[in-house]
Amino acid sequence: MLIGAHVSTAGGLANAVERGVASESDAIQVFNQSPRMWRPTNYSDDDYASFRAVFGESPMQQVVIHAVYLINCASKEAEIRKKSIASLTQALRVGDGIGAGGVVLHAGARKGEPHAASMKRAAKAIAKALAGSESCPILLENTAGTNGPLGRNFDELADLVGLLDGDPRVGICLDSCHLLASGFEIRTPEALDAVVEEFDSKVGLDRLRCLHLNDSKIPLGGNRDRHAPLGKGEIGEDGLAVFLSDPRFEKLPTLIETGAADDSAPGKADVRLARKLRERGIAARSQTA
Repeated sequence: MLIGAHVSTAGGLANAVERGVASESDAIQVFNQSPRMWRPTNYSDDDYASFRAVFGESPMQQVVIHAVYLINCASKEAEIRKKSIASLTQALRVGDGIGAGGVVLHAGARKGEPHAASMKRAAKAIAKALAGSESCPILLENTAGTNGPLGRNFDELADLVGLLDGDPRVGICLDSCHLLASGFEIRTPEALDAVVEEFDSKVGLDRLRCLHLNDSKIPLGGNRDRHAPLGKGEIGEDGLAVFLSDPRFEKLPTLIETGAADDSAPGKADVRLARKLRERGIAARSQTA
């Protein structure tokens, strides 16, 4: 398992590598631009080459991009759709430039519109972004919350993949916080096993390319998205140990998005805690095998 942190690109793309190394990460996640602004950061070929050179010399094995939060591929508003497609296309092109394992995307929100039509609009927008880029995958993230976010369960994720004609560039990122908040019990080996089996039967484990390791301030089925510091939320250390030790998650980039203090960036202490919890989970599973 490639455990790591979401890190800043402040000062240049290559600086993210230094921050990843400082946090002892095996993998990192970055934003390709300010996450709450439409204005893109225009990187040059030299920026990409510098990142790839520094990353190649580091001990890290994977980098993933997170698309900006403003994107809503399901929107009916022409201006929002235009900006969403442009921003997602740019994120994928940055992914092509730095050799990213994918661009994590919240597919969109219905905002009161019919579900089926919203899903089709989201898929059409994603398809345009894929067509405007070369090879970087899109990783659809499972969601939690009100206002009709798409991808709240495995049926919706499977439907989105189907609407994109099963494109091999479409993968999935599963977020532990969102799973719990959406009603998926993941805190015991037996419960997590059932969840993973359901995912495999409906979407396919071959589509699972990335994990977000986040604790949740929201209880099981609370249907809201609020991260807690690792081990301090509703999943807790024991539940995270279960999640981290599932053998089907081996070799996946597993990325921490929230630090020890609310809204702080994750760092070395968080990465070390995740590794410790993974070891605890593996030991517990071996005792019951």
